[in-house]
Amino acid sequence: MSNSSSPHDLEPAGTDAVPLEANDRPWERLEELADAGDPEPLSEYLDSLTAGDQALALSRTDEAHHQLVLTTLAVEDAAELLRHLSESQAAELVESLPAEEAAAIVYEMPSDEQADLLGDLDDEQAAAILEAWPRADATAARQLAAYSDDVAGGLLVREILRFNRSTTVADVIETLSENADEFRDYDVQYAYLTDENERLVGVVPMRNLLFARRTEPVADIMISDPLSLLDSTPLDDLIEFFDTHHFLGVPIVDTEGRLLGVVHRNAVDYEATRAAENDFLKSQGIIGGEELRTMPLMQRARRRLSWLSINIVLNVGAAGVIAIYQDTLAQVIALAVFLPIISDMSGCSGNQAVAVSMRELSLGLVRPTEMMRVWMKEAAVGLVNGAALGLLVAIVAIIWDGNPYLGLVVGVSLFFNTLIAVSIGGTVPLLLKRLGFDPAVASGPLLTTVTDMCGFFLVLGLATLMLDRLIL
Repeated sequence: MSNSSSPHDLEPAGTDAVPLEANDRPWERLEELADAGDPEPLSEYLDSLTAGDQALALSRTDEAHHQLVLTTLAVEDAAELLRHLSESQAAELVESLPAEEAAAIVYEMPSDEQADLLGDLDDEQAAAILEAWPRADATAARQLAAYSDDVAGGLLVREILRFNRSTTVADVIETLSENADEFRDYDVQYAYLTDENERLVGVVPMRNLLFARRTEPVADIMISDPLSLLDSTPLDDLIEFFDTHHFLGVPIVDTEGRLLGVVHRNAVDYEATRAAENDFLKSQGIIGGEELRTMPLMQRARRRLSWLSINIVLNVGAAGVIAIYQDTLAQVIALAVFLPIISDMSGCSGNQAVAVSMRELSLGLVRPTEMMRVWMKEAAVGLVNGAALGLLVAIVAIIWDGNPYLGLVVGVSLFFNTLIAVSIGGTVPLLLKRLGFDPAVASGPLLTTVTDMCGFFLVLGLATLMLDRLIL
């Protein structure tokens, strides 16, 4: 599950935010107020901080103060605080609490965020929290938590205005008035009408209620056959839906048409950003999701080492190419100056191609089967950029060493290696996606290793063929 309300993380928690200079060590004041045990000044201080300063202050305090902060605050304020934090940090704080107190706080959160947080806790802690809830709410939370992060069911909220289509306008208005406190935090722009089997049959814009006769059935003013999406709709399709429709939300139904909840546009936007961030972390070798430096040492080391250990094995191959041509390298030591340049420049070109392929895959602009089309597009770019970069590095080599043959070797090598790099960078993500692997994880190591091996082979191989001219 994903923290779909986390777009609020980018906003100040209170309207009277204190300047950063006044809160350069906010954790010290937070500890003082938590130790004092008075909820009102503690809540006021947290409201004065931006969401980022709240997260910073809590990250610098120990587990005992985590408990103090959350248990001193009113449960509604504690729940609001958790909403402003990253998923990992919120889960870390909840895990520091006894199950009964954690259950009371998590119960105050919106249903989608409850499921997000429960999904990040260990099974024992999550089960203990759900055990303390009313059975119906616990069952609903389990159902939401069972959805994947990247489908509509994992992003929907159950807190919506839902009425039977036989309800009158007067009954709707009376219900809204009697339950104003409960509905205050709902998205009340629309009410959703269902039949006797909970199937979605219509949507009523709330403004329509103002101009309707009180005795009129609400079904008479509804929009019939409203657009809806299945709970299994993937994130890419949700993004496309909101790109083509100017809606703030869309109702979500199951395969039998029963209304489950609503997915809001801001939740989809946030999840799309989060997915891109996760892909970036994976491409940099941070495997297993979000990492914070407050996490246990061995957990962080294990996540990174799983990628680094594979990468070092791959790099042995690149080192092996140098070992094969060590005699050439020993005789023309100037080549050592240009090996890292060719490797790095080719890697940069390949990473650009990877980024474009990953982006087009996420937007649905290219299919994994279109490898030949992508290769042709990238090869054209590789020919142009390879020629430009090869010429530039050749000129540098000639000016620096005075030997035009050295310029020829490094220039031709960079030209061909750039072509190889963009070809790999453009097509490997599609191939991995087609084979069912995560392209964000594997594309980087494969690209780096292959471009290094090819670059070293091209430079040292050409240098060996022209050795007599290079050592004049």
